Amino acid sequence: MNESTNPQTTLITGSSSGIGLHLATEFAKHGHPLVLVAPDRNELETVAMDLGSTYSVDVTAIAADLREEAAAQSVFDQLGGRQIEILVNNAGHGKKGNAWEIPLEDDISMVALNIVAILRLTKLFLPPMVTRRSGRILNTASVAGFEPGPGYAVYSSTKAFVLSYSEGLATELKDSGVTVTALCPGPTDTDFFPKAGMLETRAFQQAGLMAPQDVAEAGYKALMAGDRVIVPGFSNKAMVFLRRLIPESLQAKLNELLTDDVPPDQQKRDRGVREAKE
Repeated sequence: MNESTNPQTTLITGSSSGIGLHLATEFAKHGHPLVLVAPDRNELETVAMDLGSTYSVDVTAIAADLREEAAAQSVFDQLGGRQIEILVNNAGHGKKGNAWEIPLEDDISMVALNIVAILRLTKLFLPPMVTRRSGRILNTASVAGFEPGPGYAVYSSTKAFVLSYSEGLATELKDSGVTVTALCPGPTDTDFFPKAGMLETRAFQQAGLMAPQDVAEAGYKALMAGDRVIVPGFSNKAMVFLRRLIPESLQAKLNELLTDDVPPDQQKRDRGVREAKE
């Protein structure tokens, strides 16, 4: 359903699955023309076709692996000067394991996608927004960005960067007509968990798992309201607030417990349960 009389064209990365897919759906519901970016062309084009036909919006699909050095510039060039009013830097991935055991190439891959790609895309799309004195940026961070992340130290560090970078930009852009919002979800029922090797962990099996639809809706509302930071879900808000009250060493220990595997007979959740219910 088109709800906006002047919908802003929105570019969303990592938009073929997970939170990114549901962000794309949320923006489509509100009538935004979309530019969707993800590495798998077939998967991406299927999503683009579905959203376009369901919500009667214009959807452009650009297949790109944003870890590659030239990918962001290629995306920008393929648009041929098309104006992007909203940039959603959502693409990212993680990896569970001890820092000394995870292959270096996996760490570099996380940094390239979770940090460098955001920098490159923002450097390309933000200046025109500043010139127009109009635009919005939504960066997907995480509650992991607020605190130490034993068992996923590099991933947590990349999200700390995204959060800090977003808040810094938001301050620099005050009164510019451009807003920046950091979306900080907690455990969410997406393909992040199987890809990161974390389906058996407490974070997936026992934490307050959110449906990605709810995360996307909260992110969209916060972005359009011009909020700087949004932490969806009461338990996630409580987790972030708790950081102010307890020593960092204790918070790190609590986070470490979330990466512990749950015994097989206590694993009751399957991927997609929360997503399917919504």
